[in-house]
Amino acid sequence: MIALNNFLRGEIKMEFRKFKEKYIIRLNKGDEVISSITDLCRKENIKLGSFVGLGAASKATIGLYDTENKLYHQTTMEEPMEITSLVGNISTFDDEVYLHVHINLCNKDMQIFGGHLNECIISATSEITLLNIEGKVEREYDEETGLNLYKFL
Repeated sequence: MIALNNFLRGEIKMEFRKFKEKYIIRLNKGDEVISSITDLCRKENIKLGSFVGLGAASKATIGLYDTENKLYHQTTMEEPMEITSLVGNISTFDDEVYLHVHINLCNKDMQIFGGHLNECIISATSEITLLNIEGKVEREYDEETGLNLYKFL
């Protein structure tokens, strides 16, 4: 164990421990997943990496990009849900932290919903393992796909 840290945003706090290039993160009730991981990356100067997690959520906005029509469809769910899978990567866009995150959520009827994650509010806790990769990969907007793609120099 190298460090134990807390982020305080009002009454909400995210906690983590760093083990060399890996971070073990606990999000608490009320924490938002995307902003919490982004805050951690900014504070710890993480420019490249990946993460996986699970937990419980009370609200989530997920989406699907229609590649043929270049339209983004999204839906917001507000109910008790299990985060059965949370996966994402970390890169940069215009030298700012850029997360690309997907999620699967299970409701009380054991129905699974998934897609690109835009927002997720934690209802109890979330446990995330983040791998910091030394280096940096920038993204740039691609006219053909309408997406922000990795740009390899």
